[in-house]
Amino acid sequence: MNGLNTIAWVVFPYVSMAVFVVGLLWRYRYDKFGWTTRSSELYEHALLRLGSPLFHFGILFVAAGHFMGLLIPKSWTEAVGIGQDFYHFIATYMGALAGIMTVVGLSILIYRRRKTGPVFLATTRMDKFMYVLLATPIVLGMWATVQNQILAGGHGYDYRETISPWLRSLFYFQPQPELMADVPFQFKLHIVAAFLLFLVWPFTRLVHAFSAPVGYSTRPLVVYRSRGSAARGTREPGRGWEPVGTPQDRKRRRTPTSTDL
Repeated sequence: MNGLNTIAWVVFPYVSMAVFVVGLLWRYRYDKFGWTTRSSELYEHALLRLGSPLFHFGILFVAAGHFMGLLIPKSWTEAVGIGQDFYHFIATYMGALAGIMTVVGLSILIYRRRKTGPVFLATTRMDKFMYVLLATPIVLGMWATVQNQILAGGHGYDYRETISPWLRSLFYFQPQPELMADVPFQFKLHIVAAFLLFLVWPFTRLVHAFSAPVGYSTRPLVVYRSRGSAARGTREPGRGWEPVGTPQDRKRRRTPTSTDL
């Protein structure tokens, strides 16, 4: 049992994080052309404009909640006046709202990708695999929250006494897998699914999460000029571009000679 705990809560997380970091660096170095979401907005935009904001804003709030709950020690939040009651309300109910936004948004995006013909044809096998791995930890996280936080009553399960210090111990390179022994199995499944997602992340379109359009605001402007006569400026146009019947055209006509008569 100790060996299994070591594999599940030490070896697998380290392997997952190593592949995640090295894979992103490799992908950015050797596959910049493929570092894209392969946008399908041209095929369908009504459902995309509804599902995409719901999913992205929801997942950002979920990520912020995980950062606060897992990486910030409990003593730090209590030191700044955030008591257990207030923290439980924010983490449970606001987190559940963010989770619902994420689930609804992802459901719309999956429905759109399956039911819109051109979008479905543009979906690769890796995309389908990615959607399964993306949906699994989200659904399991919602299940763990409802089962152990909302339905349990009171303050629910205090994961900041077990899961949080275990996760931080990995970053300290002093892993403590024994902290995960009595964690509810719903949370365990959620964690394993999350690390599995990080394991395949660099090889999917999810790499776009690390792309920020920083250069967009500083790139040169694209100047458009009309071909109309009012926008030509002072330079006379070439003969091949001037309209027929203009004064310039008439000036360039050959003067008749005796041989022409």
